[in-house]
Amino acid sequence: MPTGTYVHLDEGLEERFQCAPGPGGWRYTSRRSDGVRTDLVVDSRWRHIRVEIVTPSWWVRGGVTGPEVAWVRGAAGEGAAGQGERAGHTAKASGFLADSPAFLIATARSLGPDAEAGADLRLVQLAGTALAALTVTARWRLAATAAHETDIAPLPVAQYEIADLATGEVTAVHVAGDVLLAGPGIELAELDSPPNLPG
Repeated sequence: MPTGTYVHLDEGLEERFQCAPGPGGWRYTSRRSDGVRTDLVVDSRWRHIRVEIVTPSWWVRGGVTGPEVAWVRGAAGEGAAGQGERAGHTAKASGFLADSPAFLIATARSLGPDAEAGADLRLVQLAGTALAALTVTARWRLAATAAHETDIAPLPVAQYEIADLATGEVTAVHVAGDVLLAGPGIELAELDSPPNLPG
């Protein structure tokens, strides 16, 4: 079960995480140094079946429901049974995107065997500690795979290109199994155990 620390370079925040395959998919949990918590559960096809993000001010819970994603956003401190401000939403999208590397890993892995051909993915982006939702579309493509030597065995690292279809900006993420080695504004600072590699 990989555990370690990511650094969000722009904010100087640390995200302590652990992730592991489960009976029907994969789960990622983390806590950032600013108190933001992320819990992402995916199925065997890497679809976001349960998403929970909690910030000091807001929380979001949601998941994929067929061709759409559904989520509820509420003010912090209410909990699931609270009576304060909350709102339910749906959008035609294949998943979520948020500040945690978990969403980059799950989205990249969801491309499956056709990753080199690429796919245009519509995602609901939950931005900042307010978890404001915005639907974005980007073209994801597996650009390269390389083996990096380690003390135990060569580690396969996949480089995915992400092209924002609204702005034309292209970024890249480097994924080894279920661990993000590097991405836009994110760096893997510490890894206590090796990643789980695809079978």
